[in-house]
Amino acid sequence: MALNLPTRITLVRLLAVPLILVGMGAPVWSDWVTLTIFVLAAGTDWLDGWLARRLNQVTDLGKFLDPLVDKLLVLAPLLMLVQQQVVPGWAVFVILARELAIAGWRVNQTTISGANNLGKLKTVTQIGAVILLLPPLARTTTAAGLGLFWLAVALTVVSGLVYLKPARG
Repeated sequence: MALNLPTRITLVRLLAVPLILVGMGAPVWSDWVTLTIFVLAAGTDWLDGWLARRLNQVTDLGKFLDPLVDKLLVLAPLLMLVQQQVVPGWAVFVILARELAIAGWRVNQTTISGANNLGKLKTVTQIGAVILLLPPLARTTTAAGLGLFWLAVALTVVSGLVYLKPARG
């Protein structure tokens, strides 16, 4: 099976995750490089979705991989921020638990659906929080980053409940 362009972009985003972890864990380059890698990788989330729709290349594989890679892209730096005592572990666990619950729920669906608007807002808010909490920006944006982080936790819970709420007929 040949991979289309949007799916290849998603896989490139996945390859950015270990680079971000290395940059945060044992800085081998400047904080700006790590931040830039994260921002560019996060930007590919919009790009691959736009291309998939524009080129009529939306696939079940893409609908499965895209949210999975988004979760890895966000959770990896959040776990590093827990290790660095920037955010509390229990709050990141809430995010992780929601993501696992929704992934499990999706496995039992007969058709693979994309994220709803609340789920997309949740992801954008999580990404924004990570950006503001990563060095070097965190030196001046920690309060805003933490505010966005707590908003992301709230959106994570609410969007998870919306996904799991039984459909009313």
